[in-house]
Parts: sequence; C-alpha cells; structure tokens
Amino acid sequence: MKTTFFSAVLFIAAAFGWQASAQTYDTNNDTVQTFAGYGIPGYVDGPSQLSAFSSPSLVVSDTASNLYVWDSGNARIRKITANGTVSTFAGGGASFDGYGTNVSLGWGTVGAMAIDHANTLWLVIGGGYYNNSSFSYLVTVDQNGLVSIANGGLTNLTSASGICFDSANNLYYTGGNRVYRYSPGSGSVQPLAGSGIVGYYDGQGLLFSAFYNPGALTCDQANDIYVWDSGNGLIRRIDQNQNVTTVAGVSGYSYNNFDGVGTNAYFSGINSMFFDNQGNLYVVTSSCVRKIDAQTNVVTLAGAFSQSSFANGPGYQARFSDAIGGCFSQGMVFVADANNNRIRSISFNQPSKVIPSPSLKLNTYPGLQITGTIGRTYQIQSSSDMNNWNSLGLVLLSSSPYLWIDQNPVSGTKFYRALLLP
Repeated sequence: MKTTFFSAVLFIAAAFGWQASAQTYDTNNDTVQTFAGYGIPGYVDGPSQLSAFSSPSLVVSDTASNLYVWDSGNARIRKITANGTVSTFAGGGASFDGYGTNVSLGWGTVGAMAIDHANTLWLVIGGGYYNNSSFSYLVTVDQNGLVSIANGGLTNLTSASGICFDSANNLYYTGGNRVYRYSPGSGSVQPLAGSGIVGYYDGQGLLFSAFYNPGALTCDQANDIYVWDSGNGLIRRIDQNQNVTTVAGVSGYSYNNFDGVGTNAYFSGINSMFFDNQGNLYVVTSSCVRKIDAQTNVVTLAGAFSQSSFANGPGYQARFSDAIGGCFSQGMVFVADANNNRIRSISFNQPSKVIPSPSLKLNTYPGLQITGTIGRTYQIQSSSDMNNWNSLGLVLLSSSPYLWIDQNPVSGTKFYRALLLP
C-alpha cells in the first residue's frame, strides 16, 4: 500500500507540473563567501566587498587568475584580480570598437561570454543598433582592452547561444537545434552535431543525432563538448568523432530537480557549465550550483533547488538568487549571482600544507621575571654592553612574580634589568 500511494503522488505532481526535488550535498565542506560586491546595485570600482555591481551575469577567468565579469546592469566588463581588486576593463564609452572604456558594449543583448587560450574575451551580442542589423555578433576584447567586432551573422548565432573553446581555440556555439564549430582564423563554420530538427536521439554527426533548443556549452580536457539540451532536460556530450551521447538527466522532466547518478538525475534548467582541473563538471542554475564527477554522480555543491535568497556559509545553508555565470579559478568555483549583485566564491576542503623553509624564520623573544611589590611600577631597561642602558617601558606589577616579554626579537647579546620607581 505504501508503494502504491507514493507512486500516485508522483504521478499527480507530474501531471500538474509541480516541482519535486531531492538534494544530496557534496561532502567536501564546501563554503560560500562573497568575493566582490556589497549587494546593492551600483557601479563602484575598488577593493572587493567595497565594490558595486548591477546584475552581474557572466564570469570567466584568465590564466593569471583574473576574473572578468559581464556587469549587465552597467553594460561593462569588470576585472577582478586574484586579491579582489575590481576595475573597469571595457565598456561605458560611445564607440563600437576601440580600447577599454572608450567603447560601448550596451548596443545589444550580451547572452554569452567565453575566454580563449590567448586570454581574449569573446562575447555574443545580439539584436542591437550596430549597423542597423538584427544579427548577433561575436565581439572580442584582447588583454590590452582592444574591442573588435569579430564576426556578425554566423549561421543560427543568437543571444541565446552558448559558446566555448577547445584546446586549438576553435569556438563552438549552439543555435538552430545544432552545435556548430567556428574557426576564428579562417572564418569557416561547420555544423558539428544535430539534425536541426527538434528531437532527442543519440548518434553520430548531423543525421543521427537531435537536440531541442541546446544552450550552454563547455569543453573538457579531451576536447569533448558538453551541451545543455534545455528542451530535453539533458546534458549531452559530443566527442571529436561527432558521436553524441547523453551524460546526465532524464528526458521530458525539465520541471524537476533530483540529484543522483547520470540518467537518474533531473535538471530543470542550467545557465552555465564549466570544468575544474580534476575533470568535475559544474552546472549553475538560478538558485544552486551542482557538481557531476567523472562517474556521473550528481550532487549539489551549494544552494537550494527551490529557495532563492542570499546567505553565505556551508553549501547546504548558502543561498543564491538568479545565479547565471560560473567558472573555476584559484582552486575555487566563482559564481555571478545576479539578483544579489555579488560575485560569490565556493571553496573546498584544503589539505594541510608544509610551509617551505625559506618562508619560515625562527625568532627569539626573551622574558624577564620580576619578583617585586604588587601595585608598584618598574622600569625595564636593556643594554648590549651593560654600560649604556635604554628604557624599554614601564610595568605596573599586577602579580608577583611577573613575567615581562620583550616584543622585539633578539639578535646578538642583550642584557636586561628592572628598576623600582619611587
């Protein structure tokens, strides 16, 4: 009877579109903190939590551990150094191309941002007033802040397209129920997978695979492309032979969230995906961050499926609101938490480290024990030759004997004495 009753409840929930959820939290003592932004919408550069953002939505990291944030409410790219210093990298000007803050980035909708292996930023900007066109454009920003229109009007490129790079700096993007490969050097575009017709089937290449509104993309160390197939609620993988396989998710249950293993896990939505250097795949949803390991075990790193708010702390207590972008850097996960106007960090158990000997210094701090009269004042003096004495300060005895410690490390020979003052 219990089994029958439970099944009936799940059937009713599915029929009416109610959301069911079951979370399993990661066991690596994940901790969420605010890395930058003080939570109130604004535009302020400066030290980490004294800075201000307005709906930051995308974040990537370069090879020097600098973060680049698409600050959508301010239509600027903000740079955050590893120590948390925030500056404006590009945007806020009037030109369509040029350098840094002389350039406008608010002429269309920025839907995706990625960074290539030369540390050049790439943005997808769609449907703006540039060239009186409704096309979506690839816009680049190099490490000197030079902003350029790289390409416009690529087949099926829209502001909803996801983008990523492989190790050869080929760019991949989604659109038209397909995944495309674009070569920035030659300008060639090649459909990689998907028939272009709405559907779901795994297989090889264009004729034998199908997607339904694919979105976010990422690439692993083997140059396999991972696709959030949003209409099917699945994470799919495309290898370099164009074979498409389903990695995680249950097709047709996109209103549910469940942690689990591979195709027993449920995803209701994914805004961005990225890998760490251990082969773990992270997915950012509006209110939580989830992790998929190499064995396709799906767990929640931080946040809650059904609660959107703000809280720092252990992963199970932390809360996000409209978290969109994410990346891995400095051994941590960083999340662009749009509604909270903050960049959040998620750190893990850090193993104990032995400090190398060049970073260690042994200091000697001598102590002087005074046996005297409680309530009386003594002057402490020191000398290197017992002829010339220097005063180091006064001590009011609160106990006897009383231990006084020299706060300066001693090198060489040093003598001490105490004088009882009248």
